[in-house]
Amino acid sequence: MTILVTGATGSVGRLVVDELLALGAPVRALTVDPDRAKLPAEAEVVVGSLAKPSTLPLEGVDAVYLAPMARTVRKFCELATDAGIKRVVALSGSSVGDDHEGSSGNEYGAVEKAVREAGFAWTFLRPGVFMNNTLDWAPMVRAGEAAMAYGDATQTPIDLGDIAAVAARVLTSEGHIGQTYVLSGPEAISLRGQVSTLESVLGKEIRFRELTRDDQRAQWVGYGVPESAVDWILGGFEETLRHPQVPTGVVEELLGRNGTTYAEWAAARREVFG
Repeated sequence: MTILVTGATGSVGRLVVDELLALGAPVRALTVDPDRAKLPAEAEVVVGSLAKPSTLPLEGVDAVYLAPMARTVRKFCELATDAGIKRVVALSGSSVGDDHEGSSGNEYGAVEKAVREAGFAWTFLRPGVFMNNTLDWAPMVRAGEAAMAYGDATQTPIDLGDIAAVAARVLTSEGHIGQTYVLSGPEAISLRGQVSTLESVLGKEIRFRELTRDDQRAQWVGYGVPESAVDWILGGFEETLRHPQVPTGVVEELLGRNGTTYAEWAAARREVFG
C-alpha cells in the first residue's frame, strides 16, 4: 500500500515519513525541492505541492497523509477521488471543536468538511498546542528571564514526534476509519511550569516575569504577527485560565506507550535553550 505524505518536509510530515518507513510502509514523499529536502533514500521522493494540486503524483497511491491546506483542499479531494484514492488521514487541530465541525470558517474545519464530503475513508487527527512552540522562548531562556502573559494558563502540549507516530499507526492499522482523535501530551502544565521545567533540565535559574495582556499583544504585533492571530492565541490562554486543559490519553491508547513529557522533550533540546 503506497502512502503519499503531503508536506513531507514540514514539521510533522517529515516525521511521518520516518515513522512510516520504520513500520515498513512504502512511502511517496511530496516536496517542492527534492535536492534540499534530504529525505530518506528508502522513500520515493516526488515533486509537487498541495498549493498546486495539479502537481500531485496520485497515480498508484492507496492512502494519503494530508497536511492542512484549506485553500486547495477541495481541488485535492476532486483529483484524489478521480485517482481512486480511498483513504485519507488528515492533520487537523483541536481548535475545530464541536462548534466548528463541518464549518468552513475554521481552516481545519474546512479541511475536515471537504474530506468528509468527498466520501473518503477518513480519520482526523486533532492535536492541541505543540511543545515546539516554546522553541521561541530560547533567547529569553538563554538570557535567564522568561517574560510572558498568562503564566498560569494550563495546557497539554504535545511532541510532534507523538503526532507523527499516531499518524503512521492510523495509516497502517485497522479500526480507525471515521474516527476523530483529539491528541494531547501526557500532562497538564502551565507556561510558568514549563519555564520551571526548563530550569530543572538546564540546571540554571530562569526568572519568570508576568506581562500584561496588552504588553504581550503589543510585543507580538511588533514582531509582525497578524493581530487576529495574536488575539486568537491570547484568547486561548485566557480560556485555559478558566478551564485548564486535561490530557486526553489518546496517544497512549493508540501507541501503547507513554506520551513524551515536556521535560523529556526539553532534555533532548538542551543545546537550543542552553
